[in-house]
Amino acid sequence: RCVLKELESLGKALYGAKLIAQRFQVRNCSHQKDPVSGLACLLSMIEEGNPHHYFVATQDQDLANKVKKKAGVPLLFIIQNTMVLDKPSPKSLAFVQQLQTNQLVPEHQKQSIVQLKEKEGLAKQEGEKRRKRKRAGGPNPLSCLKKKKRKTEEGQEPSAEKKKRRKRKRNRVKAEAMQSVQKDEEE
Repeated sequence: RCVLKELESLGKALYGAKLIAQRFQVRNCSHQKDPVSGLACLLSMIEEGNPHHYFVATQDQDLANKVKKKAGVPLLFIIQNTMVLDKPSPKSLAFVQQLQTNQLVPEHQKQSIVQLKEKEGLAKQEGEKRRKRKRAGGPNPLSCLKKKKRKTEEGQEPSAEKKKRRKRKRNRVKAEAMQSVQKDEEE
């Protein structure tokens, strides 16, 4: 309501902005009888952690800077006909981080955990660091492979000689048989 009254007081220059603002739902503020400036009204509505989860959409840099100082208030602005949601301020990020840590374990439980650790002697001591124990490993799998027997020209395996001899004998037999068959045919 305070923003609408301020737009009315500024006259015809901001008549379009006033029409746009009237289209949206009007939230009641505590300044109904004596309206204040739009900036002061918006800041008063988001005080105390933004209980109604309002977004603030503005092109006013002064208002944007003041909103960034408050935690948990999203800021919208327009760049070249596009609505942009501003990244969270550092205060908002710190506030969220604090909320998350407090929700995980309440403060009284944290204190009782610390006391129990001290009682059992499990509390971390500054000078003491745990080292990772090295475990004994097995032998290198590549060193366990069987050695390949190398063929040398001087000392070949006897089984290889036998195979070659057999082939030679067969070839000779076949060649001799062919020669003898040819001699028989000629005669």
